[in-house]
Amino acid sequence: MDVSLFYTPLSKRLEIRYKNFLSSAGLRDEGDADVVALMTDDDFNVVACGARAGHTLKQFAVSPDLEGEGAFATVLSELLSEAARAGERRLFVCTKPKNGAMFRSLGFYPITETKDAVLMEDRKNGFSDWLGSMPRYEGTCGAIVVNGDPFTRGHLYLCEYAAKHCDALYVFSVSEPGSMFSPEERYEMLRAGTTHLPNCHVEHTDEYLVSRETFPAYFIRDEEHADRVKADLDIELFRKRIAPALHITKRFVGEEPFSPTTRAYNERMKELLPESGIELIEIPRLLSISASRVRALIREGKPEEAKDLVPETTYDAILRYVSRNA
Repeated sequence: MDVSLFYTPLSKRLEIRYKNFLSSAGLRDEGDADVVALMTDDDFNVVACGARAGHTLKQFAVSPDLEGEGAFATVLSELLSEAARAGERRLFVCTKPKNGAMFRSLGFYPITETKDAVLMEDRKNGFSDWLGSMPRYEGTCGAIVVNGDPFTRGHLYLCEYAAKHCDALYVFSVSEPGSMFSPEERYEMLRAGTTHLPNCHVEHTDEYLVSRETFPAYFIRDEEHADRVKADLDIELFRKRIAPALHITKRFVGEEPFSPTTRAYNERMKELLPESGIELIEIPRLLSISASRVRALIREGKPEEAKDLVPETTYDAILRYVSRNA
């Protein structure tokens, strides 16, 4: 049986067959795939599948009748070839721990693991090289993870508070694509907005922290439980590998009154980080300021109304964005 590649969106008929097959295997479609690989029988019934979303491979399933016959390896091989043609420089897999050995045998290496999931990539030293590239500092080290789409006065308030309470502050700029500004634009806004803080050090995450791309949970049927699985995997990577290597003993977050997912993530950090000797410090949020409000004003053609919500350096970046997209 051959494998065919289909770029999304799929036809309605094909989408129904694909989703039904995933469901029969105890999986769910997260709806973000760029390309789907399908192996079908003579009656065009799906018997094996896999998908690529960005640089994440996901949603692999094989009919019980084909287990042990190489169907999984065939589907994976097609997706690897397609990813290479698409110019993806590295690939991630997030799967159940019981599947880890199968992916290891096909060239993937573990980054971190919990009881529910294992995160892997196709570069043997990818994570180690990224972590090794991080500068090291003396004294009490803290950390903030910022998406900053865009960087607001609320984010700045958090950075300034944290900088006062540690000797060196790692500010990790989330590297996955945002809803408006590119990862590099967000990094530059964050860097420019914190230049007055000499102990504030802005670093790329290379998508190893708080990344939807590298932490899918398609293999968890219950979406609420899936959010917990993703949070635990992200926190495990931070507390077991990143924080010890960089001597981070404090992590700073702002209170989250709006997003249930982010609020639950913060609560989970409160439970897990102290087990690794890391203090979670939650500070009050500036309620009148949010990145989503700034984005809304930009989309509504009212960027000038965002001027008081963002640092001057961010406002300059917003004007450049508006000019570029006029």
